[in-house]
Amino acid sequence: MAESGKTATKLAVIGLGGRGRSLLKLLLGMEDVEIPAICDVYEDRRQMGIELVEEAGGKAEDYADYKQLLARDDLQGVIIATTWNTHAEIAIAAMRAGKYAGIEVGGAASLEECWELVRTSEQTGLPCMLLENCCYGRDELAVLNIVKQGLLGELIHCQCGYQHDLRDEVALGEQNRHNRFRNYLNRNGELYPIHGLGPISKCLDINRGNRLLTLTSMSTKARGIRQWAVDHLGEQDPIAKLEFAQGDIVTTMIKCAHGETIQLIHDTTLPRPYSRAGRVQGTKGLWMEDNNSIHIEGRSPAHQWESFDGYREQYDHPIWKQYQEEGVREGHGGMDYLVLRAFVESIKNGTDTPIDVYDTAVWMAITVLSEQSIVLGSAPVSIPDFTKGKWINRTPGPASRYSLEKIDESLFQ
Repeated sequence: MAESGKTATKLAVIGLGGRGRSLLKLLLGMEDVEIPAICDVYEDRRQMGIELVEEAGGKAEDYADYKQLLARDDLQGVIIATTWNTHAEIAIAAMRAGKYAGIEVGGAASLEECWELVRTSEQTGLPCMLLENCCYGRDELAVLNIVKQGLLGELIHCQCGYQHDLRDEVALGEQNRHNRFRNYLNRNGELYPIHGLGPISKCLDINRGNRLLTLTSMSTKARGIRQWAVDHLGEQDPIAKLEFAQGDIVTTMIKCAHGETIQLIHDTTLPRPYSRAGRVQGTKGLWMEDNNSIHIEGRSPAHQWESFDGYREQYDHPIWKQYQEEGVREGHGGMDYLVLRAFVESIKNGTDTPIDVYDTAVWMAITVLSEQSIVLGSAPVSIPDFTKGKWINRTPGPASRYSLEKIDESLFQ
């Protein structure tokens, strides 16, 4: 994407594991971004980060303590790609230090940390953006465009999830310093709700005219990781003897204020192809990710699917039309770059982010709420209204090419 403005936005990256380094590389490729500081508790990861900055022609100071980094007065924002359980803590400290906070995806461990994110953002006037890249996927944005144009009618039901075979990543997580291992060992819930829920929430106008009301979650037994360990590491390997808490499949049902339902699935410890299980269904038709299909009453042949390919071409979001003309960047098919640009553009323009602190809080809260529901025998659990009633008539967010509420073609001319 064309990068606006000549003044460099100065950012720091906190957390330099595989994901953090991937985001760092993308930021270093932006002409209007500088990375003068990086942070990680591990020295080898800090060294890898320094090398990436130097290869890009820059220079960065490295920190083992994020609090020392946040004391700098030359940073406008930070990208937080640490362990899930530290995301909120660091984001809160960043906003209090006068910086935009961009959080890599992951669920919350407590409702209090979600509320504190909201309170801190409101008190400081600084945004906190969950960097949900899937909101900027080509298919997701084309579906959003279709929804906004009313082709599916009034939305009734949606499905989404994270269905990704991560057995080796989880099982070997301790030796590879990957945070999923400890979470799967000790927790049981919808640990990674946001890849699916983020785009669906934008289709349903969550926090701007609609909200998530209640959820109920159910978990299967946990067998997948241990079986993988037996098959690949041997029955006597310590991993093969562990009892993981995280069920192989967690299914969560969410009810919205206006009567819509959302089915959310977490499925990462059994053999399967990747899918985010997208489905958006309304009074005039539906879109299905897994068979790349769409059906619109009065337009599609009766009771038959059509390929989504032609609709994607016709209803491509203008940001993707421009993106393809200028050259799609690396990172999950290009959407990593777009979500980072949305964050950077918000800083440059001094505006709120298209995924705001209320989105961030409620999406992250689904994890701890699903844990509660499972412990209570799949009992319904209330989802807090982090907007404190403002969702009923909130004004639209700032006009932007990266807006996930309104698609303004004039901004691309």
